[in-house]
Amino acid sequence: MMNSILRFIFVLLLVIKPLSAAADNTILILGDSLSAAYGLKQEQGWVKLLQDKYDSEQAPVQLINASISGETTGGALRRLDSLLNEFQPSHVLIELGGNDGLRGFPIKRLKENLASLVSKSKQADAKVAIMEIHIPPNYGPRYTGQFTASFATIADETNSHLMPFFVLDIASDKSLMQNDNIHPNKTAQPILRDAMYKSINDWINN
Repeated sequence: MMNSILRFIFVLLLVIKPLSAAADNTILILGDSLSAAYGLKQEQGWVKLLQDKYDSEQAPVQLINASISGETTGGALRRLDSLLNEFQPSHVLIELGGNDGLRGFPIKRLKENLASLVSKSKQADAKVAIMEIHIPPNYGPRYTGQFTASFATIADETNSHLMPFFVLDIASDKSLMQNDNIHPNKTAQPILRDAMYKSINDWINN
């Protein structure tokens, strides 16, 4: 009888452990067109490619892609409560700010929105990473400098993880960009996947 009980407990632990591990690595991606596979099929985008990689490795990571093309930090802030309630993520990755910058929104508003996104996420017991976003230099050195610095500032002030901009290394290669020279093309997506594989693993295993 005792052996039967021990075997039952052992089997139960085998079942529970993977489920628990998976729940500990549910990553909500709050992004814009760079993560929403703009101009491509969803299965061609880096998020789906990365999820496929994790699945092939049987890694306990689930990516929830809540990215929307054209999204701003303010737009994501209005959606965040319902997303947190629905998915209850263990991690939140904020890949936002590019559209704020391209529209010339005030730096103060950008920083306030980023801080609020972090605060809401942490109140939901999620760990947070902020990606450092870069915009074209034609907005002037003063604005672009303050813009880029905002992400490190908020990450430092909120004790969040700062993640490098994943498009920076390919943006200057026209063969990896769509015709608008803003969005990475299909060929670039595996490169982005590999960059984010390293960045996300460094973050969640830190």
